[in-house]
Amino acid sequence: MSLESNVQEVLKTAMLEKNPAALRTLRAIKSAISIIKTEKGFEGDVSEALEIGLLQKLVKQRKEAGIIFTDQQRDDLAQKEQEEIDIIQLFLPKQFTEEELTKMLQGIIDETGANSMKDMGRVISIANQKAAGQAEGQVIAKILKSILQ
Repeated sequence: MSLESNVQEVLKTAMLEKNPAALRTLRAIKSAISIIKTEKGFEGDVSEALEIGLLQKLVKQRKEAGIIFTDQQRDDLAQKEQEEIDIIQLFLPKQFTEEELTKMLQGIIDETGANSMKDMGRVISIANQKAAGQAEGQVIAKILKSILQ
């Protein structure tokens, strides 16, 4: 089932439950999908990789907004952003734990023979492909730096 149809089904449930956080978030996801579909030059269906990237972008935006709201002592707005993050993450693949990610990165390092920070770009490239949608790039880079140093 595509992300769009899955979101539509959950949206119906959220409407029946009168859940404002879910409604707000699901409508934002639908809107983002519509924007992608109406972009100039886009044809066909939205791929799974594009859907995952879209969801990760939405989570990142909300995390950044939450940080700003927290810095400005607007905990009510930061809480709304966190609620939306929680709902968006329901549609993302299960995220790797730090231990799983470390193990995967160590395996890539062993395969490629990487042994210094100079090899970081090559390892990150492979790691991003293997962990598509299951880990954030910043987390991968942080763990990889600690391994290679």
